Formats: sequence, structure tokens, C-alpha cells
Amino acid sequence: CKEVFGYPISIFFIIVNEFCERFSYYGMRAVLVLYFKYFLRWNDNLAISIYHTFVAFCYLTPILGAIIADSWLGKFKTIIYLSIVYALGQVAMAVSAIHDITDSDRDGSPDNITFHICLMHSFFPLTFSVLSMVGLLLIALGTGGIKPCVAAFGGDQFGDHQDKQRRTFFSVFYLCINGGSLLSTIITPILRAQDCGIHSKSKCYSLAFGVPAVLMAVALVVFILGSGMYYKTKPEGNIMLKVSKCIGFAIKNRYRHRSKQYPKREHWMDWAEDKYDKLLIAQIKIALRVLLLYIPLPMFWTLFDQKGSIVIQPDQMQTINPILILTLVPIMDSLVFPLIKKCGLNFTPLKKMTVGMILAALAFVCAAVIQLQIDKTLPVFPSASQSQLKFLNMGNTQITVQFQGNQLNLPGAQASEEYFKFESDQITVLIGNLSVPKTVYLTKGQRHTLLIPSVIEDEWQLASDLIYKPEEGNNEIRFINGMSTPVNVSSAAVNYDQIEPLHYSNYSKIKNGRATFTLQSGSQSCEYSKDFGFGGSYTFFIPSTLTFGPNCHESITESVDIKPNSVHMALQIPQYFLITAGEVLFSVTGLEFSYSQAPSNMKSVLQAGWLLTNAFGNFIVLIVAEIAKLPKQWTEYILFASLLVAVSIIFSIMASFYTYIDPTAIEAEFKKKIHDDEDDKKKELQKSEFKMEKRDSVSSDNEDNKYAQTSM
Repeated sequence: CKEVFGYPISIFFIIVNEFCERFSYYGMRAVLVLYFKYFLRWNDNLAISIYHTFVAFCYLTPILGAIIADSWLGKFKTIIYLSIVYALGQVAMAVSAIHDITDSDRDGSPDNITFHICLMHSFFPLTFSVLSMVGLLLIALGTGGIKPCVAAFGGDQFGDHQDKQRRTFFSVFYLCINGGSLLSTIITPILRAQDCGIHSKSKCYSLAFGVPAVLMAVALVVFILGSGMYYKTKPEGNIMLKVSKCIGFAIKNRYRHRSKQYPKREHWMDWAEDKYDKLLIAQIKIALRVLLLYIPLPMFWTLFDQKGSIVIQPDQMQTINPILILTLVPIMDSLVFPLIKKCGLNFTPLKKMTVGMILAALAFVCAAVIQLQIDKTLPVFPSASQSQLKFLNMGNTQITVQFQGNQLNLPGAQASEEYFKFESDQITVLIGNLSVPKTVYLTKGQRHTLLIPSVIEDEWQLASDLIYKPEEGNNEIRFINGMSTPVNVSSAAVNYDQIEPLHYSNYSKIKNGRATFTLQSGSQSCEYSKDFGFGGSYTFFIPSTLTFGPNCHESITESVDIKPNSVHMALQIPQYFLITAGEVLFSVTGLEFSYSQAPSNMKSVLQAGWLLTNAFGNFIVLIVAEIAKLPKQWTEYILFASLLVAVSIIFSIMASFYTYIDPTAIEAEFKKKIHDDEDDKKKELQKSEFKMEKRDSVSSDNEDNKYAQTSM
């Protein structure tokens, strides 16, 4: 095989293939929760549950891919065939996100639910996009099926004399995974944010899914181009079936000979020697020792994979993880690990994995601390038995508002700073000492703003306010017209149309940054500008005293209904650093450990077993979240961190009993022993044949002597 810098040329095709495939997968995954929530209109719990279920299936299907590769098609053909399935799934996702196909009223969202949605059975009355579910199923089958094959296929390209290069390959392989992840999590959110459509414009999920589909096709083409350079191992029959039968026979045989009259054997798998050859039994023993260590590992992925489903920041915040991976992997390999070795410390792979788990737990402790700070800034919305009310004085002079035993002095053209909470659905409001009390009817579970006109006897209006935090970092704003003439309000992003006197507009979404609004009444106009943060809600009041001109903006007053996010996103960097350092120590090491400790005929099987820990981790997220039912997010973070610390202690104890081996050397020793035994048998057979020939010769001589004597 041709080499470049000591590496087989074939691995460069494999690395480029992995980069493109990971771009495809993580690009699609970066916007998947948003697609569920804002395109299919699922609630948060359903969107996150389906997300984790999908990720779990992506890590369950590697078992199927490993069986196909090791038993039937071989790794090369398995990668090609399942990559085609994978690409079809990405295309299905892109088509499912084209809203124009069924957008008959051209409002930017699909109308024909028959195409996009399928109603499930009666006790599970949820709506699912048929095409998107088919797409996700194909993607899970494709990406999961090729996962154990690509890494193992890359490892197969190295000879026995290239152990160092093979270890470097797994680090570079992981770098490519995160390089693809980095670019995709930057690019696909940008693509999603574009407005696209034939008849109407909406967020471009079809483009965000379409580009990953193209990259998957590129990955397939690149892999096929290297076909003539690969070292392709032949499948060795249905290894999973052989292993299962061998283990089953050992258990049954041990049960049959459970009485004390039968001598004990060194290992319970030795009871299979009556039927199966010793080499297969030795290989199964090696695999079982590694798989036993995998039992505690899903807890790491339980924490790690939650960074993709909990979206408390813009979706591009997730790019910090791959950026740190690309930085930390070479630093760890070239600086940290050699330095630890020079200090005389035996930093074994299992010790690295233990430290990685501890760092992941610390990351979630950091997340809990940050979540506590975030919770302090979140509004407290009314419960189902409560209502909340804010007062707005639309007049120009201060008034005194009396209600339910409370008194509030409210300046002109100003709103009360906070919402007042009421258990009753009706309250009595009195303005000053001269007016007649008015009864205000409230809706439980809602927030309202009471618009008090300058002439108290005029009609009072009750405006409905937001009862949710604006999502995706947007702000939601509205205008109230206190003038006696209609006003048109518009901006570059939205047009509020005409607002009648003493009335209010609907809420509209405004992105963060500076926004300029144009107020127009007849031939007169006024410009008002404001800098917006993330996740706030505002009411802007246009008073009757507003005079159009260059300083008109000074008259407009602002009421903050929901405060914008005040916890800076940079505070999340330490937790991302910790979880990424943990990933480098845990995942990169685990990937190489799974390959190096696997028997030659079970490389893909153990890679699949390693990936299976990720699947179980995602199921644990769903189970714990459902059982625990914790009221606060930070308590859930602490719970998961505590569980991981406990699991890491158990894993470190298990790891202390593990002895590192060279499966190739053990297999060679067994093959040599089998060969020597066969030679001994041949020698014994030759000896017995020689003795028989000698005996026959002696017998023949005796007969000849007897005949000669008789003749004489």
C-alpha cells in the first residue's frame, strides 16, 4: 500500500469522507429541535423527546451495521450501501421542510396537514410529519450503520508496525468529526435564518436540510473514489450468531454441570470448549472484558448530548464545542499527554476516561450555577388560578389608582413597573376620589394591561400581554396610540398598519440590535429608534402630547413587559470548556481503546458496542427527566452531575481490575498452539503408521521364514 509521511494514502479518502458525513449529520441536527418547534409546531417537551429518541436510534443502529459488515457485506460495501440510504433520508428531510408545497393560503406555513402530518393512535394524539419521520428513520439507519464501520475500516488500513500512526489516525479522525460539526453548526443556522419561498417567505429549513444532503452525496463520492487503494478485509461469517451460540452453549453446559462432582473451570466461557474451538472462546473473553467496562459509560452521554437539546442561547453558541475540540485535541496529544508521561505518571486510557467523566460532571455544576442566575431574571407568569395586571395612564397628569386595598401613584403617559397578582377574576378600580369605581374582569392564567384614558368616563380597554418568554433571542413589541388621530407605525422588519386612537397594535417580533420605527399621521412623521437585546417584550406608548418633528421621539414612553436576557452568553464558555475537555479525554480515548482491545474479527462489533453507550445515554435522559419531574432546571443539572460522579467512581474501580492486552498477540499465540497441536498429532499419526508398517514387515518376514523351513 502506498504511503505518505508513513500513512497509507487510503486513509485520506476516509478522513475527507468522515468530515463531509459529520457536516451532514451535525448540520441537520443543529436545527432539528427548531424545526420541530417552529415548523411542525410541536411543544418543547415533545420536540426534545423526539430529538433524544432520534439520537438514541442513531446510536442503536450501529449494531445492525456491525453485523452486516462483519458477517455479510464487509465494511467497504456496508459503508457504500448505507450511505445511499443516509443521503435519501437527508433529501426527504429537505423536501419535508418546503412549506410552499401545501401553503394554499400563502401565509408562510403549511396548510395541508395530510402531506406533512399523520395523526397517531387515539391515546397518543400528537401530530407527526410523515415525510420528516421517514427521513429521520433513514438517517438513523444510515449514520448509525456506517458509524462502527468507518472508524474500524480506517484502522484496518494500518499494518502491525504502524501502531503510533494508527493512534494518531483516531485523533485526526475525531478532529475531522468536529471540523465538520464546527462548519455545519455555523452555516446551517445561517441558512435557516434566511427567508425563502415561492409564494410566501418563511424560515428556510429546506435549505438548512438541503445543504447537508449535498454534503452526504459528496461524502459518498469521495469514499468511492478511493476504492482501489483500500485494504478490504473479508467478512468472516455471521460472527454475532457464532458468539451468541457459543455464549449460550457455555451457559447451558455450565448449568448442566452445576453439581460439585464436576471440577470448576478457570472461566465460565471455558464450558464451551466441548463444542467450540479455543480461539473463538478466547476472542469472546476479550470482547466481554471490554463490554463489561462499557456498562457505566452511558451516563457520560446522558450529560453530553443534552447540550444539543437545551437551547437557552442562539443556536450558533454550540460552535464553541467543536472549536474547543479542534484546539484541545492537538494540545492534549502533543503537549499534555507527553508532559504527564515525562512526569512518570501512568495515565492509562481508562484513567483518561475517568477524568473525562469528572470534567463533564463539573461542566453541569457550572451549568446549574448559570441557570440559577438566569432564573433570577425570568418573569414569573400567572398560574392557572391567578391573573396579573399592569396599569397604563394614557393621560398627561399623575393619577392615583386604588384597587383591592392597594394604592398606586401613576405619572402621566407612564405604566406601572411591575404586574400585580390577583386570585379573583374581577377587581374594583377607583381613580382618585372623584370618579365612580369600575369593575374590571380578568382572565385567569393571563397577563393584562389596563389602559386608563385621560377622560376617566371614557371606555377603558384591557390589553392582553405575553405569557411566554420570546424565543430564539427575538424581542416582541407593540405600540399604543394615545393620540386622537390614527397613526401608522412601520419599520424595516415589520409594518403595524394603522392604529386607531386609544387602541393598541398586536405584538411583532424584532431581532436584537438597533431598530428604527417610523410613525406617520397624515403628512406628518416621526422616527423613533431603540437598541434591543435578547428575549425582551416592550410596550411603546404614543402620548397625546406628541409633537411631530426632530425631537418627537423624546415624548414616546417605554414599558418593559418582560425583561431581556441579562446573563451574558460568555458565562457559558467555562462549562463548554469543561465538557469539551471531558469529551477529548473520554470519547477520543474510548474510540481508540475500543479498536485496540478488540479481537480481529470483532472490531466493528466493539465499535458498535461503544456507540451503543451513547444510545442508552439518550434513553436515560428521557427516563430520568420523566421520573424526576424536577421543577427547576438547575436541580436537574445537579442531579445528572451527581449521578455521573457516582458512576465515574464505579468505573474507576472496575478499570483498576482491567489488564491491557494485545489481542493480535493472543490470537497469534492461540493459532500457533493450535498449529503446534496439529503438528504433534501429525507426528503421532506418522509414528503409529511407521510402527504398523514395521509390524507388518516383521510379520511378513516370519511368514517367509516359515515357508522356507517347510520347503527344506
